[in-house]
Amino acid sequence: MAWMGIDLGTQSVRAVLAGPDGAVLARAARPLTSVRDGVRHEQDPQQWLDAVDACLAEITPYTEALQGIAICSTSGTFLLTDRAGRPITPALMYDDARSAARRVHIVDADPDRWATSMQPTWALPKILELVADSDQRVIHSADFVAAHLAGHPVATDTSHALKTGYDLVAGSWPTAAFDKLGLPSEVFPEVVRPGTELGRTSAGVPVYAGMTDGCAAQIAAGALSPGAWNSVLGTTLVLKGVSEKLLDDPTGAVYSHLHPDGGWLPGGASSSGAGVLTELLPGVDLDAFKPQPVDAVIYPLTKPGERFPFVAPQAERFTLGAIDSDLDRYAAILQGVAFVERLAFEHLVGLGADPVRTVSLTGGATRSEYWNQLRADTLGVPVELPVAADPAYGMAVLAASAGGSVTETARRMVRVDRVLEPRPSRLDDLYDAFVAELDARGYRG
Repeated sequence: MAWMGIDLGTQSVRAVLAGPDGAVLARAARPLTSVRDGVRHEQDPQQWLDAVDACLAEITPYTEALQGIAICSTSGTFLLTDRAGRPITPALMYDDARSAARRVHIVDADPDRWATSMQPTWALPKILELVADSDQRVIHSADFVAAHLAGHPVATDTSHALKTGYDLVAGSWPTAAFDKLGLPSEVFPEVVRPGTELGRTSAGVPVYAGMTDGCAAQIAAGALSPGAWNSVLGTTLVLKGVSEKLLDDPTGAVYSHLHPDGGWLPGGASSSGAGVLTELLPGVDLDAFKPQPVDAVIYPLTKPGERFPFVAPQAERFTLGAIDSDLDRYAAILQGVAFVERLAFEHLVGLGADPVRTVSLTGGATRSEYWNQLRADTLGVPVELPVAADPAYGMAVLAASAGGSVTETARRMVRVDRVLEPRPSRLDDLYDAFVAELDARGYRG
């Protein structure tokens, strides 16, 4: 038996085939291209279908016992189709900001719902601008591919529907608010729980409703019970965890997906992260560095403005302490990211999340053993390094749950490569100074 997960990323489509014990049996990938023009960011949805078909063809020799497929994609990416599912627009990507000015109209339609939660690049502002009549259909990228595999239009899932305006608490589209906006409710898809069977391929393989890529990575990391968290560190830092109750964040920095097994998946995405390394240390061989703690920290914003663990459009990168070399600068950046991560967890716990018990580290930054240990020391909790933590693997785990418990399926399939225990941190005073500087600049409100 085997299950396949497919990840529709920004730069590529990736597919993973996993066995019942979690072993990766096969992988395939195909590149994708995007068109960027100022604030606009589009893809040709036919690319997704061609890339997925190519990945499936490559893995075909291993799929005789294929039991199911699930698909994830970037959160907020969608296109409009006709009633039959044929594209009538390009795919508008998750970070396309062409309709940012429409956010104010959406908030005016239902301030209690959207004043703090709706963001300018979410799907709904673009949908408001593009939808012209009730014959059109809003289709998220994962749903478009699922429909291709199943041979007919399919429902979406609660995870992909979030940034389209779906009310996760009520379990319905907010039709009263849509009426105020002039949006016909018919254009929005049926919504089902992740793991629900959507249809079958021509070979009879079930296609299951997936989740967004961040949630898929969380499943792959096995962080699916209260107190367990997944911290994804790449260009930016993204945290995902579990809470039995919905966390209310009046600042809008934290938002939550529904847990497939019940409860919530709170988290947030920072504008800080490892992306600043290439800007401040261009051309430097970072692998050759052997960093040590330094009495300096760089707030590692990759661009102006912060969105998590606080919302501060005016936030700018800054340095505390003396930087005398590239090695010092490197160490100060690593410390800055670890400090933002610690502050994010403190913010989440302050909102009512369970105390942090373990953190699974994923993303490209995990290649640095020094950084992994620094983060464990700064957080003061054990950190786990999963064997396979990419979103495509998470979708293979979701497919293997076949509508049952994703948490129990992950316990059986997700493998941990190693655990790093925290050591006493020598940076607590510097962390306090860093937080005090954020407050002095008015970034935390």
